[in-house]
Amino acid sequence: MSRGGLIGRGSVRVSGGGKIQGKIEVRLKWDPSPWNRPPHHLDIMATTFSADAPNGRPVYVVHTESRSPDGTINMSRHSETGLGLGFVEVMVLELDRLAPSFARVVVGVAIHQSGGPKSFGDVSNTGVLVVDGYTELLRDDFGQVADATAATVAEFTRDASGAWEFHQMVRGFDSDPTVFAAEMGGTPQT
Repeated sequence: MSRGGLIGRGSVRVSGGGKIQGKIEVRLKWDPSPWNRPPHHLDIMATTFSADAPNGRPVYVVHTESRSPDGTINMSRHSETGLGLGFVEVMVLELDRLAPSFARVVVGVAIHQSGGPKSFGDVSNTGVLVVDGYTELLRDDFGQVADATAATVAEFTRDASGAWEFHQMVRGFDSDPTVFAAEMGGTPQT
């Protein structure tokens, strides 16, 4: 799938914002494919943006095959099949250690399209959980973006004092993981 684009433009949910402590976990779950089907492969992705261009091009993208150059964003658990109990994929973001040159981080989830076109509605028991220590910031099942092949889930922005703020950002996209990495932090199209 090579086309990209925002799905469900009217379904953006943004919280009033909330200050966070700085070490965030994004957890992802999904049920494995039926025995006679290719495995579902979902991935958590994070894009970082500089203070000079918070809505510009990402400085770097973190996913299963990479980590941030300074080690502040990385995968602590990864699954290519969804097999396991509970949340089978986890990304850790240590925002409190991220260099002051970064002002924004956007986190999303993409479905690999190698087994043919697949949307969140095609994958059973999907769920994402974003936590700050023991505080739950977001829990979602991707139901509002069921026709999407990728979705942003959270945005973290740094204010003038250096404190990080969380915003829910569940938006669906019709993109493969490569295209999604480039467009997930862009300003919503109207």
